[in-house]
Amino acid sequence: MNSQNVFKLFIASILIISISGKTLAQTATLTVNQDPKITQLLELKKNLEKENKLSDGYTIQLYYGELDKANQTLRKYKGSYGNWPASIEYETPNYKVWAGNFSSRIEAERALIEIQKSFSAAFILKPERRK
Repeated sequence: MNSQNVFKLFIASILIISISGKTLAQTATLTVNQDPKITQLLELKKNLEKENKLSDGYTIQLYYGELDKANQTLRKYKGSYGNWPASIEYETPNYKVWAGNFSSRIEAERALIEIQKSFSAAFILKPERRK
């Protein structure tokens, strides 16, 4: 075989490979069928995180003691601060008022400075993750 025939064979091979590659190319469409409960679960998870139910972060404790005083403290807090969510948590035999759900210690410290203007005994804590 001379070099001209080898060159022609080489060119022909390249043409065949490129043409066959285009004919074998595929196009695809993807359809995702999502259960509508996924959206509800994501919303529930977001709400639980806001209420410190799933968080590994920090919160600020405003009060620890009797239920009546805990309710008073929560009302006073909600009347003054809307920036951070607050809740009453029960730990036998006392109630705690927790405010905020902070992902970092520095974020909690900034909020604490503001909150201590009205709740001087407030302090930062890192609650254990609930099961």
